[in-house]
Amino acid sequence: MKQLLIIFLGWTCLGTALAQDAATLIRQGDEHDERYQPEQALRYYLPAEKLEPENADLLVRITRQYIRRMNSLGSNAQKLESARTALAYAERAVVADRRDSDAHLSIAICLGRLAQLQGAREKVEAARRIKSSAEKAASLDPNSDYAWHILGRWHQGMAGANGLLLGLAKLIYGDIPPASNEQAVTYFQKALALRPDRLIHTVELGRTYAQMGRKEEARRYLEKGLAMPNRDFDDAETKVRARAALKNL
Repeated sequence: MKQLLIIFLGWTCLGTALAQDAATLIRQGDEHDERYQPEQALRYYLPAEKLEPENADLLVRITRQYIRRMNSLGSNAQKLESARTALAYAERAVVADRRDSDAHLSIAICLGRLAQLQGAREKVEAARRIKSSAEKAASLDPNSDYAWHILGRWHQGMAGANGLLLGLAKLIYGDIPPASNEQAVTYFQKALALRPDRLIHTVELGRTYAQMGRKEEARRYLEKGLAMPNRDFDDAETKVRARAALKNL
C-alpha cells in the first residue's frame, strides 16, 4: 500500500511539474507575442503544445504566430504553407473547445489569409466558412471587436466582388449569402464602438464608404485612421490600404 501511495504521489508531482513547465513556456512565449516576434514566440509555444496538446488557448496563440510570420516570408509557397499550418492549429483549437470564440475567429482569419493567395474558386469556397466562423465567434463573444470586423470585411469584400467571382459562387453553391456595403458599415461601427483605438476598424469603415461612393465620409475616416498611431501588428499594412483608397477618391 505504501509503495502504491509513493507511486501515486510521484505521478501527481510529475503531472504538476509538467503543467508548471507548460505554463512557464507559455508565459515566455507571451513576452515575444506581445512584441510581435512570431518566430521567437513559437520557440516556447511549440514545446508547451507538446505538453498540453488540447489547450485551446495555446493553440490559438500558435495559430496567431503562423499568421504573423507570413509577412516575413519570401515566396507565396512559403506563405501558403504557413497559413495552412495556422489553419490546422485553429481547427484543433475548435475541437479542443467549441465554446472558444477566438478559436472560431482564428479559422475565419486563416481562411481569409489563404484566400488572398489563392485563385477565384478557392476564394469562393472559403467565403461561406469565413462568414459562418466569424458569426459563431461573435455569438460566443459579442464583445469581440475582431469578430465584428471580420464580418464587416466579408460584406465589404462580397459587395465589391467582380461579376466573375459572383458568377463562380452561384455556380458552386447555386446561391450565395446576401452581402451589402450597408451591412459592412454596421459591423465596422460595432467594432469601433468596442475598440475605438484600433485604427483598422476606422480605416476599413472609410474604405467601405469609398466603395459606396460616399467620398466625404470615406475621406474623414481614412484620414482619421492615418493619423492614429501604429499599435497592432498589421497597422502599417492597413495604412497602405488607406493611402491607396484616399488616392482613388
